[in-house]
Amino acid sequence: MIVFLQGILAEKQPNKAIIDVSGVGYEAGISTQTFASLPQTGSGIRLLTYHHMTESEQRLFGFLDSTEMSLFEMLIKVKGVGPRLALTILSGMPARDIAGCIARQDAPMLARTPGIGKKTAERLVLELKDKVTSGPSTGSGNTPGTPGFPASPHTEAISALEALGFKTDDAVKAVQKAEADQKTGAETGDVVRAALQLLYKP
Repeated sequence: MIVFLQGILAEKQPNKAIIDVSGVGYEAGISTQTFASLPQTGSGIRLLTYHHMTESEQRLFGFLDSTEMSLFEMLIKVKGVGPRLALTILSGMPARDIAGCIARQDAPMLARTPGIGKKTAERLVLELKDKVTSGPSTGSGNTPGTPGFPASPHTEAISALEALGFKTDDAVKAVQKAEADQKTGAETGDVVRAALQLLYKP
């Protein structure tokens, strides 16, 4: 079983990365959240991997963040959620925010994420709420009721755009694009401003 890849980032796309490990290229499916944090092609990289094996295929799924990988492993254990849907879910908002929604049993917020319908959101909350809330606390700064999963600017930026009257889908896409264009660690205000520029483009 392949648990991580360490080598050179040969190629990256919003849904996959190819890592050159000693002259052998390994393709791993990734979320757009991971894509936004990848270094430039040609850079050294260490990618955590989940090796998915079935009778018909073997696929790798990659993560820079252990929190995202842990949530991915939880998601694929939920009835009706396979690896591809799990990546779609993780592309909708950061893992910490998804876990926060599950811990608060906020199925309506989860259902706003592209790729998650009402029934899937409710199933995620039902099957994962105890697993998420039992996670270790990382100290101060956590959102109440979401031990170990502090809030990020991602959801705050989406909420701000919704408050300005933009549709959820448009807000999510704009925030994702804005985050991909900016350096990792951008503040909420920076993300909102960049997203607004994208939304107001003619």
